[in-house]
Amino acid sequence: MLELIDDLNRINTEQIPAVLCIVTSSTGSTPRKAGSKMLVYKDGSIKGTVGGGAIELQVIQDARQIIEKGIAFSRHFELYDDLKMQCGGTMEVYFEPIGSLPKLYIFGGGHIGKALAGYAAGLGFHTLVIDPREGIFDNWSLTGVETRCIDYFKALEEIEFSANTYSVIVTHQHEFDEKLLHLLAVRDLAYLGMIGSRRKVTEISKHAIENGILTNDILDRIDMPIGIPFEAETPAEIAISIVAKLIDVKNKLKKA
Repeated sequence: MLELIDDLNRINTEQIPAVLCIVTSSTGSTPRKAGSKMLVYKDGSIKGTVGGGAIELQVIQDARQIIEKGIAFSRHFELYDDLKMQCGGTMEVYFEPIGSLPKLYIFGGGHIGKALAGYAAGLGFHTLVIDPREGIFDNWSLTGVETRCIDYFKALEEIEFSANTYSVIVTHQHEFDEKLLHLLAVRDLAYLGMIGSRRKVTEISKHAIENGILTNDILDRIDMPIGIPFEAETPAEIAISIVAKLIDVKNKLKKA
């Protein structure tokens, strides 16, 4: 591990998406033994090795596929049967995504959005708050939170989404909530939630179906009304219910 310390520190500091691959066990004839390590970056470049040849190419391919999802897993390789490697032993490789915190996009910098950003940034989310209102972010001093004063729909064109992205809609206008919901619901996200009363949710859902914008299956995947249900009243309490739901989804995805 010592040969990778500097790289791991840089990955953590700069939040560079990568996967740490570790040979956890091996039997028979194998190019590398348990304890061998390799870092795989998003572009396919590597540091270290798990043995070269077909096994290394396969490990790199597997690692690149999971970088954005951020979910660790292990894979067993029968070197001859799986990869036609003549050495013929077996290897178990553990893949751990690092340097790639789940992205949380909060659309709306009002009281709830601000409270949510403050909680989420300290709970393992790379947090960005988007709101077009001039001066909305004045006097914000939340550690680890990015802000962008930009039109919501312009932002959608500029920010990157992945299967490791969480999106929360808490804007200051019903029409913004509804339109953002239509545009975000069709993306491959880890989570999408929208604030609103049950009446608001029912109306928006009915409108989306009647106009052929979204299907029932898509709507069923959206968390609305948002958050873990409990008697929340203040913006801070509502934000706690939302971040609790985010943590629940994140941790369940790790076990999937």
